[in-house]
Amino acid sequence: MSYHDTISQELGFDPQALRGDLWIDGGWRKGRGGDPIAVIDPSTGNTITRIENASIDDAMDAVAAAEAALPGWAATPPRVKSEILRRCYDLMIQRKDMLARLISLENGKALPDAQGEVLYAAEFFRWFAEEAVRLNGEIYTAPSGANRIIVTHRPIGVAVMVTPWNFPAAMATRKIAPALAAGCTCVLKPATETPLTAYALAEIYAEAGVPPGVVNVLTTSRSGATVSAMLHDPRVRKLSFTGSTEVGRRLLHEAADTVISCSMELGGNAPFIVFDDADLDLAIEGAMVAKMRNGGEACTAANRFLVQKGIAPAFAERLAARMEAMTLGAGYAGETLCGPLINREALDRIAGLVSEAESHGAKTLTGGRPLDRPGFYFPPTVLTDVPPQAEITGEEIFGPVAALATFETEDEAIARANSTEYGLISYVFTSDLARGLRVSERLDSGMVGLNRGVVSDPAAPFGGTKQSGLGREGAHHGILEFCEVQYIAANW
Repeated sequence: MSYHDTISQELGFDPQALRGDLWIDGGWRKGRGGDPIAVIDPSTGNTITRIENASIDDAMDAVAAAEAALPGWAATPPRVKSEILRRCYDLMIQRKDMLARLISLENGKALPDAQGEVLYAAEFFRWFAEEAVRLNGEIYTAPSGANRIIVTHRPIGVAVMVTPWNFPAAMATRKIAPALAAGCTCVLKPATETPLTAYALAEIYAEAGVPPGVVNVLTTSRSGATVSAMLHDPRVRKLSFTGSTEVGRRLLHEAADTVISCSMELGGNAPFIVFDDADLDLAIEGAMVAKMRNGGEACTAANRFLVQKGIAPAFAERLAARMEAMTLGAGYAGETLCGPLINREALDRIAGLVSEAESHGAKTLTGGRPLDRPGFYFPPTVLTDVPPQAEITGEEIFGPVAALATFETEDEAIARANSTEYGLISYVFTSDLARGLRVSERLDSGMVGLNRGVVSDPAAPFGGTKQSGLGREGAHHGILEFCEVQYIAANW
């Protein structure tokens, strides 16, 4: 049986039948950017299908479509926008199994993780359907009494959105839902590793009633030049980016030329602090979620495990046993708990980080070497005695490797946790609530999981400090990222 026959039987649909054309102005079209782009199944290394390659002219057509649709969508009553967003949620939930299998196919993540992503991604439409009718302004009297101050929120305009491969549904809906709720239109450029989910969702938006031109989706092999062209187009007024800090810095430079508003969700280097008084069972469960959600390929993944000396041996032993017991295999296989990495480059990079840590004296309790099989598999790995100078402590691992080190005092743990240019999220486990809150307040990160291994919630503000980004996604803050504040001075 051929690869595609096998996959079709496994998934219940033929991946070659999926649309891979550009979605511009409410319809499919071919790209003018050259040869089609291969989409690879990380579980096998085989080509799933090929998608269209957008040119800069295609991107300009998408921007033009978004600009043309902007006045009508901005003027659409909030209740109408809200109901369309709610239909997007309903349709995603109706098709959650298909979407999850599609995510597992092109991303490699284990099916339970993909199912969780679809529910999380859909929830942004439900949350912002509610926020769309609550975009309130203000009115008050100037202190002098000379006039009234009226404050309103207006849609910022056409938004360019650039999303990564690790959460192909959620990273898109986390941007599209608030943008549409605010009255903006957009052009989405998903990662070429995982474009099929974005195109499947485009059809759902249209079916839910999103008008042509309001959401446009394009893929290109020339991401830098294409995004740069859009950012230098005066019709574009917003950039929302999720990805690496390195790429984020370059985009901020590009956006500065036309003073575009930027929301940047960048890299992380999350500390996971476990105090001696922590509930060990709870800490292990939290560690498994914080580290192994999406196989560690998440910006919120626990990167540096800092464990107080008294509990460190038991914590390391328990964590290694849990990691070793995880079933490694194709993401879409029912028994899989840890899927492959996204590509060969990621596999080689993580293998290099582990080897470099071992050269500095780190000990490998389980895992540690790539598997010699088709696909891009690195087993769940636990390293202990990882010294501060090891490269793995300063980089975002983005894979199933837990790097453990010990500490003695609370001040030492905080100092080591904060000794990074990143500040996305931190995790703290302790049975002492006063200590937990005290430590949380001293951690320089935008989010803290206190006795919790996951914090992501559409109702909560997601974002970081330092070089982990600018702005917030989710909560009421998320819709404000797509608004301009207008002040009107009036007398009556």
